[in-house]
Amino acid sequence: MQLAALRHQTESEDCFAIDHSHVRVRFHSAKDDVEKIIIHYTDNYMPTQSDESIEMKKVGVGQVSDHWAATLKAPYHRIKYTFEVIGKDGSHKIVGDRGISDFNETNLNSDSSYFKLPYLHEIDMVKTPDWVKDTVWYQIFPERFANGDKSNDPAGTKAWNPEDHPGREDFYGGDLQGVLDHLDYLQKLGINGIYFCPVFKASSNHKYDTIDYLQIDPTFGDKDLFAKVVNEAHKRGIKVMLDAVFNHLGDQSMQWQDVVKNGEKSRFKDWFHINSYPVEPYRDPSKGEGEPNYETFAFEKHMPKLNTANPEVQDFLLEIATYWVKYFDIDAWRLDVANEVDHHFWKRFHDELVKIKPEFYIVGEIWHSARPWLNGDEFSGVMNYPYTLQIEDHFFSHKQTSQELVEHLTDQLMLYRDMTNQAMMDMLDSHDTARILTVANGNQDLALQALTFMFMQTGSPCIYYGTEMGMSGGNDPDCRKPMDWSKEDGPVWERVHKLIEFRRKHSETLGRGSVLLSVTKDRLIAVKRRGSEDLTALFNTTEQDVKLDADPLLGQNYESGYLKPDGFVIVKG
Repeated sequence: MQLAALRHQTESEDCFAIDHSHVRVRFHSAKDDVEKIIIHYTDNYMPTQSDESIEMKKVGVGQVSDHWAATLKAPYHRIKYTFEVIGKDGSHKIVGDRGISDFNETNLNSDSSYFKLPYLHEIDMVKTPDWVKDTVWYQIFPERFANGDKSNDPAGTKAWNPEDHPGREDFYGGDLQGVLDHLDYLQKLGINGIYFCPVFKASSNHKYDTIDYLQIDPTFGDKDLFAKVVNEAHKRGIKVMLDAVFNHLGDQSMQWQDVVKNGEKSRFKDWFHINSYPVEPYRDPSKGEGEPNYETFAFEKHMPKLNTANPEVQDFLLEIATYWVKYFDIDAWRLDVANEVDHHFWKRFHDELVKIKPEFYIVGEIWHSARPWLNGDEFSGVMNYPYTLQIEDHFFSHKQTSQELVEHLTDQLMLYRDMTNQAMMDMLDSHDTARILTVANGNQDLALQALTFMFMQTGSPCIYYGTEMGMSGGNDPDCRKPMDWSKEDGPVWERVHKLIEFRRKHSETLGRGSVLLSVTKDRLIAVKRRGSEDLTALFNTTEQDVKLDADPLLGQNYESGYLKPDGFVIVKG
């Protein structure tokens, strides 16, 4: 048995309270190396001889590890436990708080080898909003969704043409009135959450260069109109998430312009990370211009980075964050470049928002493993790119085999607590990426197969506006074409609608249940979901028809007992 591969860390994603009396415990061993793991546990103040024991269940196979889990009862709200590990080679060990020892009664009963949770404090438990687990998000890039009010179109607005290839500076006149006019459409599609790209005053079409966080951009409308959008969305059971850029300000903001004008005498100089004066012209080190005069997002001179350790900046940003919740009743924030802001600020941010709305949803934009932000005191979840990009690596680019895909995804699930995985925001494309139909080389069946695979995962799924219309587009800015409203109720629309409908109908299991990923002997990818019901989805990503006897609840390319390439079936059981 590979002793170096045996691992467990208490009070982490390997050991977390589910509620006041239950603890979820995970253990990891080398792949195909361990026969059985028994966990022994009791109350901290009971003798170890009073142990209960339970055999752990193998819940997944990763690249190099088998993953095991069990749920333990803690009737007195505290617990101690140790692991009995039996290898396939006959090895018999105890893995405890002080290391690995041979299995015998003396070692098993030694209190010092037990991991301990001193008390299951309610306030320390990681909680994620329950409603998110029933939510299907729809991302709207406001400037390109619908033009409902031509009177606020900026100068030079182009004609609404879904076939255009937008330039970075182009405007098409999309606005909040256009969203309001189409709320019934969104309800018909089946989504129950809107994720808005920024709507605040800014000079660009994308609005990530914020000038004033307390104003709706006039080309989108005003606060009264935004309030109406939120109220009407809520009437239809649709939650609203806004996008905030708290890592940096736009260079046209009042605060930065004061620094440009007054330099070291500016009262806002400590709001930013300034290296030297004057701050203009900006020196871009990526272009060989020397050391930058100030810190920015990437090396983007128009986006000076905020000093979020400054209490004045914290108060300024927290006023904004709470303002839109208190006065407009938004339900969630998506936080741009969240990983480049200090943890101290995000902890304050979290506390202020859940004080107003205990079930408030906070999503960070983080493209890598995000464990430091996901311990219950900062974010509910993150945009789950490390997870969903693996899906693309198999379904679209074929960089991974089906076996490699399920191993990578299983390892990813082990990085976070169950309730955190359930609150992750899953998407296959967005305003930052090429559209899935384009990445799928125009193969609509393949695009919808991959989308369905994502919808079967744990986490809150999100589709990008126009996916239901079969829209295409390369990387930014081509992925931001004007919405193609001519395809409403068409064949692609109908298939996406049915998928959304299925996810919501089965959200108790898909949003909260367990997930087991595997590959069948016929090389189909199997996704088994267990919760209030048992569901299994099978995906054919091979180039051959696969014989299959199924009675699909939902399917694609399944005919006469054969699952064809780019096909899937979802069945009971």
